[in-house]
Amino acid sequence: MSAFTSHRLRLLAALAAAIGCAGPAYAAPAQIDAADTAWMIVATALVLMMTIPGLALFYSGMVRKKNVLATMAQSLAAVMIVSILWVAFGYSLAFVGDGAWIGSLDRAFLAGLAMDSVHPAAKTIPESLFMLYQMTFAIITVALVAGSVADRMRFSAYLLFGVGWFVFVYVPLAHWIWGGGFLAQVGVIDFAGGLVVHLSAGASGLVAALVMGRRQGYGSENLSPFDLSLAVVGTGLLWVGWFGFNGGSALAANAHAVMAILTTHLAACAGAVVWGALEWSTRRKPSVLGMISGAVAGLGTITPASGFVAPWHGLVIGALAGIICYWACTSLKQRFHYDDSLDVFGVHGVGGMTGTLLAGVFATAAIGGAAGLIEGNPKQLLAQVYGVAVTLVWSGGVTWTLLKLVSAFVPLRVSREHELEGLDISQHGEALQ
Repeated sequence: MSAFTSHRLRLLAALAAAIGCAGPAYAAPAQIDAADTAWMIVATALVLMMTIPGLALFYSGMVRKKNVLATMAQSLAAVMIVSILWVAFGYSLAFVGDGAWIGSLDRAFLAGLAMDSVHPAAKTIPESLFMLYQMTFAIITVALVAGSVADRMRFSAYLLFGVGWFVFVYVPLAHWIWGGGFLAQVGVIDFAGGLVVHLSAGASGLVAALVMGRRQGYGSENLSPFDLSLAVVGTGLLWVGWFGFNGGSALAANAHAVMAILTTHLAACAGAVVWGALEWSTRRKPSVLGMISGAVAGLGTITPASGFVAPWHGLVIGALAGIICYWACTSLKQRFHYDDSLDVFGVHGVGGMTGTLLAGVFATAAIGGAAGLIEGNPKQLLAQVYGVAVTLVWSGGVTWTLLKLVSAFVPLRVSREHELEGLDISQHGEALQ
């Protein structure tokens, strides 16, 4: 080898070393991983399944026969409308840009989205898949709120309210917590939606139930479910779908996802057992409705903590969910006489709040990278309290404002005659035979 060639090779080696040490701007781009992508496609399908048919069956099985189709229509409408709004601007405002309060419109109508582009939060899957996955969360959250006003809300009013609620409640909360907004900046942790999904829907559902008033015959007539077998099937679909809801929030096919799925399943089991045991001890019979309510309470309560805690924490959180949510759906509800038709506040609102606070207690640094109270970090619990307070005030206040605005254009509630006739006929011109 000539001296010139040797010198040139040394120069090239030095240049390569300099480039390699130059910092992240020169790092190789993240590569899309096939295993992570495959898992997230499955997780996306599982979360969509939670709304249709999961939530649609769960809710419709707990209303009266004359309102089954109308209840299903609300879940279906959430899928159709939120999907379009998410692509138009929701995704961009929630997950693109680093503003403290809201994102940007750089990805409005998915502008600039390439097949191989990735989001900074999920660098091993296509950005289009990340967008789709987050879309399914927005869908089910809007659909959840409807359970509080089942049997009495006009379909047109629900559509207008759902659009406004998505824009002014869901999108800001998603950005504040998951999109790098001010709640994330102060350290609030919410692995899969204790605040963004469950508490926001529960608090809004309670406000909506109070604004609209109680159903005709509430407290004097039999408002028992039409077909609990539908609700049981819906619970099963929700339960399995929650593996994608919580496990998918790891955004990769890894041990973190498996740990989240394990804690989720154990919490659901503990919630169902405890709720059933409480009914057995107080009413001498464990009801099917109680057991499925306990399971969903456990699932909702573990959601914010699922990626931060150990399996035995899942059992504890699920058991506490069974106790606290049972109290909220019985004693608390009877004490204040509000008509939250399908206990959205009692199960999802109280569960989301409880789980968010318990995440601040049980968070384990070795699992989720955040230490909680039991690991000597009381600041995490304080951050969780702050997150709960902001979510309650924002969700409740905006919901009240939106309902008042919608009522200025269309009546929120069907007439007394239409309510007695049933929403299937009055709102959709159809009925079960």
